[in-house]
Amino acid sequence: MERTDSPVTQVPGARVAEVREHSTGELVKTMTEQMSVLVRDEMKLAQLEMTRKGKQAAVGAGMFGASGLVAFYGVGCLLACAIIAISGVVAAWLAALIVGVVLLAIAGITALMGKSRLQRAAPPVPKEAVASAKADVEEIKERAHR
Repeated sequence: MERTDSPVTQVPGARVAEVREHSTGELVKTMTEQMSVLVRDEMKLAQLEMTRKGKQAAVGAGMFGASGLVAFYGVGCLLACAIIAISGVVAAWLAALIVGVVLLAIAGITALMGKSRLQRAAPPVPKEAVASAKADVEEIKERAHR
């Protein structure tokens, strides 16, 4: 005879599996463990994002420093140009002027590139991690209201 009211599911060739509902304590324990894992994962995501933004800021700051050094040499060349111009040697001052202008142009381009890198790193907020955490909270709220 076959019983139809049993909470046991039988599949030919498979082991017998018991179907049961979890207690409230087990559900709370599972939820606590899952929340713990979720929070740790979100913290790792935030850490990785902040590391990436920190590296961008460091490169941008380095480029600003390099532009300042190149500008310093550009000013030195322009000063040499003025000295040579006063001394009356036309070809030498023209050469110094050209070198100074080129160095200052390089400094300007490097400064703009550094500014661009710094803007990409700002604001120093882990946007991806915040968005992911908000999505997780919304999902939890939706499931709680079911």
